Amino acid sequence: MPSRTWSKTLAFCIMNLIVNGTVNAETIRPPAAKIIPKIDTVNGYIRTDNYFYLRNRENPEVISYLEAENKYTEAVMKHTEAFQEKLYKEMLGRIKETDLSVPEKIDDYYYYSRTEEGKQYPIYCRKKGSLEAAEEMILDVNELAAGHSFMKIGTHTQSPDHRYLAFSTDTAGSEKFTLLVKDLTTGALLSDRIPDIYYSVEWGNDDKTLFYTTLDEAMRPYKLYRHVLGDNPKNDVLVYHEKDDAFYLELEKTRSRKYIMMNLSSNTTSEVWYLDAGEPAGEFKVVHPRQHEMEYMVDHHDEKFYIVTNDNAKNFRLVEAPVSDPSKANWKDVLPHRPDVKVDDADAFKDHLVVTERKGGYKQLRVMNFVTDEFHYIEFPEPVYTVSAAGNPDFNTNVLRFNYTSLITPNSIYDYDMDTRRRELKKQTEVLGGYNPQLYQSERISAEAPDGTEIPISLIYKKGMQINGQNFCYLYGYGSYGFSMDPNFNSNRLSLLDRGFVFAIPHIRGGGEMGRYWYEDGKLLKKKNTFTDFIACAEHLVGEKYTSKDRLVVSGGSAGGLLMGAVTNMRPDLFRAVVAKVPFVDVVNTMLDATIPLTVIEYEEWGNPNKKEFYDYMMSYSPYDNVAAKKYPNMLITAGLNDPRVAYWEPAKWTAKLRALKKGNNRLLLKMNMGAGHGGASGRYDYLKEIAFEYAFVLDVLGMND
Repeated sequence: MPSRTWSKTLAFCIMNLIVNGTVNAETIRPPAAKIIPKIDTVNGYIRTDNYFYLRNRENPEVISYLEAENKYTEAVMKHTEAFQEKLYKEMLGRIKETDLSVPEKIDDYYYYSRTEEGKQYPIYCRKKGSLEAAEEMILDVNELAAGHSFMKIGTHTQSPDHRYLAFSTDTAGSEKFTLLVKDLTTGALLSDRIPDIYYSVEWGNDDKTLFYTTLDEAMRPYKLYRHVLGDNPKNDVLVYHEKDDAFYLELEKTRSRKYIMMNLSSNTTSEVWYLDAGEPAGEFKVVHPRQHEMEYMVDHHDEKFYIVTNDNAKNFRLVEAPVSDPSKANWKDVLPHRPDVKVDDADAFKDHLVVTERKGGYKQLRVMNFVTDEFHYIEFPEPVYTVSAAGNPDFNTNVLRFNYTSLITPNSIYDYDMDTRRRELKKQTEVLGGYNPQLYQSERISAEAPDGTEIPISLIYKKGMQINGQNFCYLYGYGSYGFSMDPNFNSNRLSLLDRGFVFAIPHIRGGGEMGRYWYEDGKLLKKKNTFTDFIACAEHLVGEKYTSKDRLVVSGGSAGGLLMGAVTNMRPDLFRAVVAKVPFVDVVNTMLDATIPLTVIEYEEWGNPNKKEFYDYMMSYSPYDNVAAKKYPNMLITAGLNDPRVAYWEPAKWTAKLRALKKGNNRLLLKMNMGAGHGGASGRYDYLKEIAFEYAFVLDVLGMND
């Protein structure tokens, strides 16, 4: 087999270097003469993939190769082990290990989670009647994790009568969950056990019916089932089957608890169905049938649905419709379309409607009073910040709970009286070790893209820093799916800031910071705007002397890893080091394979390369396809063997090709987590060790290893 020939040879080379103590990335390039490529024809082009066989994880030689890469990475980084431990203790020392979340009141219960020093995972608890009541532990994730190197809770939701807890677990990082039900009166698990579900689980109001979703072979949630406690799951009723490969299925219950909503969505089109939660055996009804490139989301209040939609509104508008007939013909404007303001979401309460908007790159909360028809915006103190509504499970309240944070201010949870407009700080995440926010400065600047567009950049650094080109800079980017990289606090960053770094977030196109237009200017046949925006921001930071090329580190994960691969191919001279986390870099090969998770769904994000126009465009930037014989920066590439979103072979193939072609002696490391998925380690301590490893790599490259 061709895979045996090459992978064994490369693994042997790496192992030989480790054993002999000679660590030189140049000498472990795979011998190209022994590679037998996969060759096919696409759009009339002959396409060659030299490393295709790395996809076969059943081949023990592939696993041996990945393990050898890990051993090579370990050998290269061995001299930093004491520094990694120092960074780990530094970051751990800022965290209050034994801590408590702010309780949420649901009916007569207060639900919260807590952490204990030395334990990796949270413990979920509740109290009945008052916060002074005895604690009832409902789920200890540490106990569930015993015997597993990975543990993730997909969902946990109590029945309406608070007797049962439905929760789901993943022990591999594959995002295939097992649904379990616990009787909270006895502490016993019921016999109900349903494997291979996805995240969505909702209760009917009869306290015995559960709705859940399952996955197809491409990891797409596509079927909705109804389960009655005590029944054999094999007999569960199939409620809905979404047959369009571009659509996925999600569930949610309205805050009013009146309806269960079934959301069917592609990247550009949505369709919502609703079911009276009091009649779980009933039929779902459609709000409005799917209409190409029309999106909408729905919340409920009394006899109306409130709908956020882009129908005739690029930046979305808010409408209302009667529950009795919510079809589009009956939609009535509540907030008309505004070109400079994007409507992100709407949350209905008994007497209020809270609308999350985005204007000029910032999020804002608009509070509307159903009784008086008045509205106001909540004011915030800092020039660079982000805010979001919290869970807010109580419908019958005039208090909005929201999260507020900035690059300087730790996450802060407020209760806001929507009538009196008074706020109460319920909790601010403690940063131990004497953190003083007055020592840091944040600002927002902008860079000019090649087409003249101004690209915002959020910055934080120590006050008093000299802007002289001698500072280190960590530039973190994303720029896809309309997802916004809003400025928030992370205590781990202090390990960089206190060593003289500028931390920067470029709000590049492809993200949603500046509205829907911003997103659409960075997708499909405009995707390269994302990359040139990022490069323009990096050049601006150098030109304005925030940093210099030899002190600039860039990083991104997943689609942000695609960004890293693209800009590194385009401008390898601009960066000293690159950290690419679970990077989506084999764009064309992945998007040509409809069996891979997310491929068909994401035709509307990247394009369908079976069409020549998209194939040619994607080929012009796909990181894996554009690796060339040139000098690349120092690179750390991370991945997870069980990743269902970006398959492990993408970063593995990219690394192998870089080894074969790159010039110079800069470091190239692949760190493959052999027991995790897209998000890396699941335990909080293990996660910190991963961050310590990344920072040690960056700081060591920059000559700062103590």
